[in-house]
Amino acid sequence: MKKILVTGSNGQLGSSLRLRFGNDPDIEAVYTDYDTLDITDREAVEKYIGENRFDIIVNCAAYTAVDKAETDAILAAALNTGAVGNLAEAAVKSGTKVIHISTDYVFSGQSFRPYEENDEPYPQGIYGRTKLEGEALLTSFCQNAMIIRTAWLYSEFGKNFVKTMLQLAGTRPEINVVADQIGSPTYAGDLAEAIHSIISSGNWIPGIYHYTDEGVASWYDFTKAIFEIAGRNVKVNPIPTSAYPTPARRPLYSVLSKTKIKNTYGLDIPYWRDSLRKCLDAIKTGD
Repeated sequence: MKKILVTGSNGQLGSSLRLRFGNDPDIEAVYTDYDTLDITDREAVEKYIGENRFDIIVNCAAYTAVDKAETDAILAAALNTGAVGNLAEAAVKSGTKVIHISTDYVFSGQSFRPYEENDEPYPQGIYGRTKLEGEALLTSFCQNAMIIRTAWLYSEFGKNFVKTMLQLAGTRPEINVVADQIGSPTYAGDLAEAIHSIISSGNWIPGIYHYTDEGVASWYDFTKAIFEIAGRNVKVNPIPTSAYPTPARRPLYSVLSKTKIKNTYGLDIPYWRDSLRKCLDAIKTGD
């Protein structure tokens, strides 16, 4: 029996882990969010982890409001950097392993090939910078930690791009969507499955890994697929990034290489369109 702490458990990935871990009798999972454990409070984190003696911490908590972070840098740093340090320090003292979720935003987005784990990070905004600093703080404290960078996460839970597009489809005959930003749409349920596979394997190899679903798309492609699979008759117009200015600069290329995680853990990663269909079915069932 493995005892696991999931922080940020009310988010997309945390909610997906609840589903996956709940079906495994060999896992005892404890789920916390800001209302039950403030991970920015160093003493509270040390006390909680010290008293409960977890085998593994899966840190899903993060400040993910990319644009808002540009004017809310203190809170972004507290959650994405300082809180990670708190978890790392407590984990070392209690002998606990850590899986920390990070992001493609640690890179510049100017690449011409999928980013590998050892490529030089170069974040373009506060969100990416604070996430990268969190990674550095974790590895400096905790040598037994695993970092999983992901991108373009969506699910049937909370707020995300898929649910936003479905909502817009009910109010507009056509929408404009950026067509020159490229990445890999990733279903949170698939990432949760990958994390479960890693934990269940018993093969703990610390380090940085990349995980997204297979295939690539633009936000325009992604939106077209959402409406096609959901049966929504909405015209989608492709526009350049320059026509949709945002406070935070978006990576133009967010494709992550998954070779390392596939070779290390033998993962069979789903194609993004197949997983999108699965998510849309879950959303429809939940309506």
